[in-house]
Amino acid sequence: MTDAESTSDSPNRPTPLGRNERRVLGVLVEKAKTTPDNYPMSIAAIVAGANQKSNRSPVMQLDEDDVEMALDTLKALGAAREIQGTSRVSKFRHVAYEWLGVDAGGVAIMTELLLRGPQTLGELRTRASRMHELPDLDAVATIIATLEEKGLVQAMTPAGRGQTFAHALYPPDEQRYLAAKVDKMEFANADDAGLEKVMISAKSPVHESRLAAVEARLEELQARLDELESRLET
Repeated sequence: MTDAESTSDSPNRPTPLGRNERRVLGVLVEKAKTTPDNYPMSIAAIVAGANQKSNRSPVMQLDEDDVEMALDTLKALGAAREIQGTSRVSKFRHVAYEWLGVDAGGVAIMTELLLRGPQTLGELRTRASRMHELPDLDAVATIIATLEEKGLVQAMTPAGRGQTFAHALYPPDEQRYLAAKVDKMEFANADDAGLEKVMISAKSPVHESRLAAVEARLEELQARLDELESRLET
């Protein structure tokens, strides 16, 4: 079977991947879909794809050693393979369909989450459509539901308009950091709607107490983020 047709019916438990491995795997799948004439890819091509400024969040600066080590990890996990051709330059291809146990729609959604991080259904539809046809939000929601059942995707915010989803391949430390970051953003957004009313109203003790509580909560969340960022950098 070709890459675009491959799938697996066997259950797959998601294996956490580091930032470099996630970026490299995402690049391999993206380029196989969008620039098939330049696929499989050399290490130099993967470096360029990993560091490009478009369709990436965060923007990264990987070198060839970073990419080579990431490829070694992906090969050991069965998510990528090295292709021996007539050229002296080694080429690499992904095995994402088999490794994740997903179809073309699932791999397109997973690739966008790997390359850009948490997104809404609307964002995923707009961005993943370059790799797989997604006629409407219902189509995206159906794929997301399947990926959630497989343990590959997680909802980061409550159901409703603007609900955000992320892949579930983060290592534990990054998962906690992401959850704290989303928690902080959701808390701040929830207060935005009522903040204007608080500012317009007279500064009664009740209002001042609420503002103090908001500030204290934001400071607590910032402290949690700072601690997790420090742990990730060590």
